[in-house]
Formats: sequence, structure tokens, C-alpha cells
Amino acid sequence: MTEKVPSKMQAKYDAVVKLTDTVCKKHLNEEYAALCRQMAAKLARKRPSPLESGRAGTWAAAITYAIGQVNFLFDKSQTPHMTSADLAEAFEVSQSTASSKAKTVRDLLNIHLMDPDWTLPSRIDDNLMAWMISVNGFIIDARHTPREVQEIAFAKGLIPYLPQEKDRGKS
Repeated sequence: MTEKVPSKMQAKYDAVVKLTDTVCKKHLNEEYAALCRQMAAKLARKRPSPLESGRAGTWAAAITYAIGQVNFLFDKSQTPHMTSADLAEAFEVSQSTASSKAKTVRDLLNIHLMDPDWTLPSRIDDNLMAWMISVNGFIIDARHTPREVQEIAFAKGLIPYLPQEKDRGKS
């Protein structure tokens, strides 16, 4: 799938994605690569795009680092796992540069820990933030609500899929 980016930003996007794809293929997986492409495209579409200035390698490291933070990439108990130093080294940038630019990315895109929008698809079931909804002022897990409530939450984009449907391969 090709992400839509402004023609003015296409070359920079391509350079960033070439790097993220290479590192993800070698050290991570296709899910990480796909999220990196999506994030790079989102940054390329911002006006003005932060990708206009700086090296492609720095942005590629920052994007992968930010997605890694959301998905606990630096936690040894996770698979795949990389240290932040190893990730920065894979992009040939310093760890402090990758970390500080990743903060810039998180701030620009309003990304938080366990952000459902940037969670690996294989981990969305385990991400409580993807399932929390507010009903009459109470925060509850949508998976434990009646089907009608789940359908409303799904229609409004509040949950990633209808829980019963995923098991049947319908969502």
C-alpha cells in the first residue's frame, strides 16, 4: 500500500521510508514497517512538514523510535525487542538525537504511550486504551458491554473492531 503524500514531499518521504523499511526488515517486522510508512506520510502531509528540514536518517530513526515507544520495543520481554541504543545505531544517529526527535514526532502528532492509532495490529487486543470508552461518565472496557453499545462505539471510531466479528474474520 502506498501512502499519499504531497508531491513536494515525495522525495523526502521516499528517502525516510527506504531507511525505515530496511531497518524494520532487518531488525523488526512488517507491522513496524507499515506503521513507520503511515507515520512518515502523516508527517509529510503536515503543513509545514517537519520532514522538510533535517536528514532523512534522523527522521527515520525518530519515527521508528516513537512507534517503538508506543509498542514497548525497548522492553526485553517483548518480541521483537531492540535497545534504544541499537535502534539509533541502526540508523547511524546518536541515541540522544533519536530520542529527542522522537519526542518532537510524538508532540507533533499528539502520540501517547499505548496510543491505539500507533499500536501494532497484532497487539491491539492487549492494548486497554483501544477499548476504553466513556458511558454516562464512567470509563469502561467496550469488550464487556452489550453488542448495541459496541456497535455504536465502532461506528464512532472509538474501538478498532467489533470483538465478536474478529473471531469470525468479519472485521
